[in-house]
Amino acid sequence: MNIIQAKQQDLTHHPVYQSFNSVSAIQHFMRYHVFAVWDFMSLLKSLQNHITCTQIPWKPSGYPSEMVRLINQIVVGEESDLDQYGNPTSHFDLYLKAMEEVGASTEEIRKFLKSLDLNDIPEGAREFVSYNLNVAKFGHVVEVAASFFYGREKLIPDMFQTIVDTLQKENVSAPTLIYYLQRHIEVDGNEHGPLALKCLDYLTAGDPRLESLSMHSGQEALQKRQDLWDFVLKSLPH
Repeated sequence: MNIIQAKQQDLTHHPVYQSFNSVSAIQHFMRYHVFAVWDFMSLLKSLQNHITCTQIPWKPSGYPSEMVRLINQIVVGEESDLDQYGNPTSHFDLYLKAMEEVGASTEEIRKFLKSLDLNDIPEGAREFVSYNLNVAKFGHVVEVAASFFYGREKLIPDMFQTIVDTLQKENVSAPTLIYYLQRHIEVDGNEHGPLALKCLDYLTAGDPRLESLSMHSGQEALQKRQDLWDFVLKSLPH
């Protein structure tokens, strides 16, 4: 088992999930996790900027059409999926609805969205977001793709399944949250994950230097998630 696989396994079985035995614990978790839901889109948009053309005037992408299609497919799914009632919604908006449903405060994330000031992010999530934004804005396209794949698309299905299992075991009433999690298990596991891997494989193209960069970026992304979960667990209200 390589370092990335070991880190992914640790995150899949992180003890924070075992704390989901009360509504207050769920609220606390979501208060921090929403920032990971938000900055996921910056990594995705960074890939879209690198691989497709988002400028005016438009010009053809320098990447193969298959690559452009892969990224745009993921963007469509994240920005305009359907909720459990068949209504169009972004995954981020769906998560906000899930927060409201369980009584988790959205005040901090909404304040941040207005200011985009990292100081408005609660301690614990701030370093996580800062790291990912830095990768999204300044990272090599391989670093962005590796953070996106290893730190998100490859990790999320197994991690979210563990959360769903715990919520159901504890009989927590959170239908929108469970739908959000199950939707990501389905889409990331069957569609977005394989697409993101194809994208990363194309970008590294067997180049040892780029493959090393990819592994390093993936490990860093997973470590930042580990740090976030550790902080959430440590700061749980008693």
